[in-house]
Amino acid sequence: MTDNSPLSRLDLNLLVSLDALLTERSVTRAAERLHLSQPALSASLSRLRTHFGDPILARRGNSYELTPFAVRLTEHTTTALESARRVFESQANWSPAESVREFSVYGSDYGFVTIGKVVSELAAERAPGVRFRFMLHNPSIVEDAATRLRSVDGMVIPHGYLTDLPYADLWHDDWLAVVSESNSTVGDALTMDDIATLPWVMTYQSRTAFTSATRQVQQLGVEPHIEVIVESFLSMPYFIAGTNRLGIIQAALAPIARQVAGIRVVGLPFAATPLVNALWWHPVHGRDPEHSWMRALFEEAGRLVEEGAHALA
Repeated sequence: MTDNSPLSRLDLNLLVSLDALLTERSVTRAAERLHLSQPALSASLSRLRTHFGDPILARRGNSYELTPFAVRLTEHTTTALESARRVFESQANWSPAESVREFSVYGSDYGFVTIGKVVSELAAERAPGVRFRFMLHNPSIVEDAATRLRSVDGMVIPHGYLTDLPYADLWHDDWLAVVSESNSTVGDALTMDDIATLPWVMTYQSRTAFTSATRQVQQLGVEPHIEVIVESFLSMPYFIAGTNRLGIIQAALAPIARQVAGIRVVGLPFAATPLVNALWWHPVHGRDPEHSWMRALFEEAGRLVEEGAHALA
């Protein structure tokens, strides 16, 4: 982009066209997505190529591929489009009961079936037009949270993973173990020998993605024998039922895990560090009254989760 091309001279509709082109990687499909004629979108692509000094789409045989520069643009474009949408969705006089805003929140399935469930129920009672989009995070999203949270409303994740961002504590939780009912080796609680000898089902087992309880096991001098890794707390019991495996889950999930046939929930042989779950957001949302309403809703829901409201039918 040249120095004599200020933002005021740009057609921001090009951002919509660019996002469609980067996503579809085809002028034809992008035009169909935007309900435009192919010549109209081709004209937008021509303007984008001139602006950036890059072809954006390059022919490879019978198809098109994104140029290396276009690949770099992809994430920035999505973030910019989402930010623009939020600007024009904002209202000077906002009423939750009349709003149709969508709030987007990252988290794990653990967060969704606990506080996410309660938040959605509270919102349905007080702001029936408001919608929540709960999106699964992954290690790369958590590592880049400071950037990702610019374009979403928050992330539900325990303390220990994010720093230097505003947050509100929601609820405390503990850890329990899950074993099969058919596993006669384990009594009413695990022993350290069970932990050392039985195979494990682990969640998020990587350098930057782990649970505090499984990290404690390693700090106690035990290297678990891992047979399965799943990026889901809710699916763990299904990999344990009918086997001699074990796993560790949050206490708030125990009522849900017990609904899986052939599963027992038992205590741990060590004092696991409790979880403090929190809602994190980017400072850019700090003065947004709609966001403030959402944060208060999460804090209220956190108190209800602490009381077990999420487990009620």
